Amino acid sequence: MTISPVLYVSHGAPTFALDPGTLGPRLRAVGSNLFGIKAIAVVSPHWQTSNFKVMSGSAPATLHDFAGFPQALYALTYPAPGHPEYAREAARLIAEAGFTVGLDEQRGFDHGAWVPLRYLQPNADVPVFQVSMPRWLNPREALALGRALTPLRARGVMLIGSGSLTHNLGDLRSGGGDDAPYAREFADWIDATLTANDTAQLLDYRQQAPHAERAHPSEEHLLPLLVAYGARLEGEVTHVIRGGMSYGSLSMDCFGWGLPPARALRR
Repeated sequence: MTISPVLYVSHGAPTFALDPGTLGPRLRAVGSNLFGIKAIAVVSPHWQTSNFKVMSGSAPATLHDFAGFPQALYALTYPAPGHPEYAREAARLIAEAGFTVGLDEQRGFDHGAWVPLRYLQPNADVPVFQVSMPRWLNPREALALGRALTPLRARGVMLIGSGSLTHNLGDLRSGGGDDAPYAREFADWIDATLTANDTAQLLDYRQQAPHAERAHPSEEHLLPLLVAYGARLEGEVTHVIRGGMSYGSLSMDCFGWGLPPARALRR
């Protein structure tokens, strides 16, 4: 039986859709080596709700849920179909884990989903659906969500948590200059903690990681990492996909479990 992989992607700013940088080609390489994927489930911080919702439409629209960016971004679409059957299965698993959950037939793909998927699955021929993030989600419950969704992997569903490994918009800068040391130190701590499978440290990252509150003034862009980590299987190696630093402080590093080793692209 083939087990579909799990991936945490840093989707960065919406302009990542136009400028692939370091990460774009590496996501393409990962995607080109994925076979037998029947659907992709994405958890993104750009769909926050009061309780869990699962996108269940058959033809989701592309949402341009941002403002003030180059006009070319607003012309981009990601025409992947939805997958109502797997969406209902995901909702059932979330309910069985003790959470309140509903279906949403109208929801479209936010940029946390379609921007990285343009590189990972550029043909948009694999069905995609999203699972929302409740506003009350915390690291422990994000981990529980990942564990609840894990059975989907055996049914051919790839699970993706989409966020940003560091996400302090007040520290972003354009142009040249050195990357912010605090962002690199935080990213390196996450790398070491995931590689060591140290769940306790990861759940307590707010206290344990260097510069945690500066790297994430709010948690929503890191919580999808806890979802992905929760969906890994025992014995799966943590693969690191280096994405560089965008705008001086936005780490684009990504992590995967169950990825084909040839496409891990650790360094």
